Amino acid sequence: MLKINNKESISRLEVALYVSGRPLSLEELIKASGTESKRKTMLLLDRIIQKTKSAFNAIEIAMLPDKSYVFQIKPEYSIIVRRYASKPTISGATLKTLSYIAYMQPISSKQLVETRGTGVYMHLKELRRLDYVKRDSAGRLKTYTTTEKFQKYFGLDGDIEYIKKKLFKNKRINQNI
Repeated sequence: MLKINNKESISRLEVALYVSGRPLSLEELIKASGTESKRKTMLLLDRIIQKTKSAFNAIEIAMLPDKSYVFQIKPEYSIIVRRYASKPTISGATLKTLSYIAYMQPISSKQLVETRGTGVYMHLKELRRLDYVKRDSAGRLKTYTTTEKFQKYFGLDGDIEYIKKKLFKNKRINQNI
């Protein structure tokens, strides 16, 4: 088994708390840290909490009544959050269309409509506006593939097959579309 040092464990905890968007149980944090130790994970978590308190005024890591932990904006700043928080860049339906394109690329507009329905035309327009997909035309046939911007934005580098493997290890895409 790979031994993980404290710096790496702290980084893993920070990432888990930041990206989860929800409270995490101690068991989830132990798993994320890679320490396999409740005591060590709690010590590292306390270090992160102290570092957060000294570095930020409006952000905290809070322990909730159910003993889970969450990275959040302090409640007294919720009015400001409501004013400046933005909507997601891409709707859920458009994101599903994008994931389908990423997995099936190159894919024709006809195939997309058959799988995702006629709403796909609005999704394609939005995805092209964001420069996440590009359209290639061969006569009347239009095919779609992802762009370099898509790869960079989602942290995917490599060829199409590598991206497909990284995005969809289980090949269960059709269950979610």
